[in-house]
Amino acid sequence: MCLGIPGQITTVYDAHGVRMGKVNFGGIVKEVCLEYVPEALPGDYTIVHVGFAITRLDEESALATLQTLREMQALEEALPPDEEPGP
Repeated sequence: MCLGIPGQITTVYDAHGVRMGKVNFGGIVKEVCLEYVPEALPGDYTIVHVGFAITRLDEESALATLQTLREMQALEEALPPDEEPGP
């Protein structure tokens, strides 16, 4: 099963010519490729699938989905903490 997780973009930066960012998934922060959402800015919410932001979405939908995932205890399973911190 594939799962797209909503998260809030906290920072955007260039990594060797690739648009990247840090995305906060309800307290879990991951490095994400933002190439598919060039219009996304810090503060925006996005759906992330296998490390790639694939679309923007509104805050209300993002927070409702994160709450549902927490209730299902699926968020921590889908997003284990990084072993090494990124930039």
